[in-house]
Amino acid sequence: MMHILVINGPNLNLLGRREPNVYGSETLEDLEIMLQQEAEAHGVKVSFFQSNHEGGLIDCLHTFDGTAVIMNPGALTHYSYALRDAVAGIEAPVVEVHISNVHSREDFRTISVTAPVCIGQVSGFGFESYTAALHQLIRRFAP
Repeated sequence: MMHILVINGPNLNLLGRREPNVYGSETLEDLEIMLQQEAEAHGVKVSFFQSNHEGGLIDCLHTFDGTAVIMNPGALTHYSYALRDAVAGIEAPVVEVHISNVHSREDFRTISVTAPVCIGQVSGFGFESYTAALHQLIRRFAP
């Protein structure tokens, strides 16, 4: 069975409270429920991990032995070479996702040090960014 890990980085535990005009009013739990239901409809297993700590995300990637990863690194997107190297060092394909359109926001948000080692990036579609990533991974890597 295909197994996809969904990793969320710093401050994504505040979804629903943090800048709802940018990130919406739904919570991280709402996101996980939505993805769980979508994955089950396609016969796919999903696991979830969120941390506000760079090392926690890296350790999670190092120990994951599933099929693929959907990752929203949060602010780490823009400067974490350690997270970038962790993604490059695993065999599972990774799709980077962002809830907001990072290319229409502050200049620093347009830079991603992690995207070049990912198979793709989806941003700007709210929680549907995650769903789009899920569907692409299923299409490309499901047995």
